[in-house]
Parts: sequence; C-alpha cells; structure tokens
Amino acid sequence: MRSPAELKQLLRRQWDSSPTREARLLGYPGAWPLKLPIGRPSPRILRDHLDDLKRHIAAWRGVKTGAVLWRPIQYRQAAEPIDVPLSWTLTKPSEWIDAMSDSATKEQFHRLAQIVGATPAIFHAFFVRQRAVWGSKSPAEVIQAARIAMALAPGCAAGLPLRALSIEGSDTKFFERHGSLITALLDLRFDGEASRVGLETFLDAARDGDHWLLVVDLDGSLLPFQKLRVRCRELRHVPLPGDRLLIVENESCQHLVPHISGTVAVFGAGFDLSWMEGEWLRSKRVGYWGDLDTWGLRFLAAARSRLPQLEALLMSAIVYERYLSFAVPEPVAAAGDVPEGLLEEEAKLYRCLLEAERGRLEQEFLPPGMVHEQIEAWAAALPIRDE
Repeated sequence: MRSPAELKQLLRRQWDSSPTREARLLGYPGAWPLKLPIGRPSPRILRDHLDDLKRHIAAWRGVKTGAVLWRPIQYRQAAEPIDVPLSWTLTKPSEWIDAMSDSATKEQFHRLAQIVGATPAIFHAFFVRQRAVWGSKSPAEVIQAARIAMALAPGCAAGLPLRALSIEGSDTKFFERHGSLITALLDLRFDGEASRVGLETFLDAARDGDHWLLVVDLDGSLLPFQKLRVRCRELRHVPLPGDRLLIVENESCQHLVPHISGTVAVFGAGFDLSWMEGEWLRSKRVGYWGDLDTWGLRFLAAARSRLPQLEALLMSAIVYERYLSFAVPEPVAAAGDVPEGLLEEEAKLYRCLLEAERGRLEQEFLPPGMVHEQIEAWAAALPIRDE
C-alpha cells in the first residue's frame, strides 16, 4: 500500500517528464482521468502493524484533492469491515498540481498557464515541453516574443539591423536578449528554416559582424592549425594564405571536401558574406559551393555581387536533375524575385526551384566521389563537367 507522500513524489517525477507533462496539460486523449492505485492492505498488516494501518488510513482521510476510492474490506481479524483507500483519481491539471503539494511546481504551472493562455496554439507544446526556454524569463517577455514571432516573416527586415525593428512594442535590445527564443518560435512556424539559415539571414537583417567562421587548411601546411575559428569582421581585413579559397555554405560538409594544395576553405558562412569585400580576395581564385535550393542560390548571388570573378561549384541544373532522387521539399523558399548576381542559367534554376515539389538538394547528399572530382577539377583549372 502506498501513502499520499509516496504518490505525491510519483506525481512530481511525472511533472518532470516532458511527454507526460505535454499530454496532461494539453489534454491529449487518454491523459485524463489519472487513476493511481494505492494498494489494498494485507491481513498481515492488520495483524502485525495495526498502528501503521491506522496512520495510513488517517493520512488518506486527510487528502482533499481529487477523489479517493474507499471500499469496506472484511478481515478475519476484525469484527466489522474496515474502510480502506484503494485508488486516487485526479481529473484535471489543476488537481494534478494541487496533489503534489509543491510550491515550486505550482509556481511553474501558473507561469506556464499565463504563457499558454496568451500565445497561439502552434507554440503550446513547445512551451510545455521546453521549460528551460522560459524558466528564467517573465511570462510577459515570453508572450511578447511569441507575438513578435507571429508578426515576423522571411525577409521582413529588408536590410535593417534587428535592433532597429520595432515590432509589438519591442525595444532595441529585445532581439539581443531573446534571439534564441524568437528563432525557436519561428522554426515552429517555418519548419526549422530560421535556425538553418540563421535569424538575420531569414529576416534579411543586417549583421553585426561577430559571426564566427570555420577556416580549414586543405593544403595541410598553410596555417599553424588544421582548423580555426575567425570572426567575420576580422577575416575581411586579414588575408588567408594560399592561391585558392573555397567557400562552403555549411560546416557539415567538411568530410566531403578533399585535400587540395595551395587552398584554404571557409565553412559555414551562410549569408554572412560581408567579409568577402576584403581587397585580399581579389588576388585569389575563389570557388563557392552551397545548397541547391533557393536560399543557396541567393547566398551565391550575394557572394558574387561582392566578388564577380567567383566560380560556382556543384550548383547547376545538371547536378540538380542528376541527383533529384536525393532532393526534398524546401519548407520556406527565399523571396520569389530572382536575386541580382545570378548568371542566366542560375536564374533559370532559381525559378525552377521555386515551383519544384522537391526544391532542396542539400550539399550533404551529393556523392563524395563526385564532389571530390569536381572540386579537384576546379583547383586544377580543368573544365568542370557536371554530367
């Protein structure tokens, strides 16, 4: 038989389970009522531990939350049936919280109720499961972040810095304080796209230049380290060694890039390409490789607008068509207009991807052998045959 204190501990552990918390607070099918078995006292308990049984029954008599099921049980040792508690039933979230008798949990619940009650349903499961994202914030801040996330759309910053956006009463520091929360909420609306390309890129906002880039020595002898992190604004003014520079959109493609003499690569630039305005790049051969989707082509256009002699690698219609079986839908396409900086065939591909059912061919899904061959051909200044 279990005491009220034991079951309260169980209820607190269940509160700490994200799936359980989500199911009960959002009322998923089967979540309520919650019936907790107490256990029937054995005849031995009555015979050998009568005082313990009396305390057990008294403790359950004192429970005022929910409904305790009592049944008269006839024991051989007793002249009359004894009423004993068999189960405890809770029927709604407020009873669950009250049953725990835990002030910290109750405070969490009330804060969460405020947030869920004032935000769109698309965010509710996220807030219920991810307590860490709002645990150190006031409900008012979280609610405002949700309103801002609902008001934002791809490209809406139109080149302004995030601090200059005045949305839903936000101040100049709101994005700085709550950028990760706003990004997570936008991911829910736009299928992870804000995290994938970065908040500033997603909103077309000016960057502050503090983005860190991954620099990799593909030669093996040009840098004191094989890999190092460099700030975007510093890389603009500090030349990298070697005759060639390879720019790769995503860091996750490092394993696909071959060792190449005289070459350094910069990974993970995304749309943060202001460093490419550095004069030192004009004396190098520069190759660019990004995802074959509308965002990747937009990044390519932005890179070429800064460095016209840039050479695009593995970003043609031929590559897209050849490996179409690896393509997936692009949840949120970049702006519909063709960006300046694309060549005629690239602009045609951009329009094609806007209408394609599977308009995203990510770098990681291209065959390593083909990637090696194409990049090595570029480095050797050989004709590149996409087919």
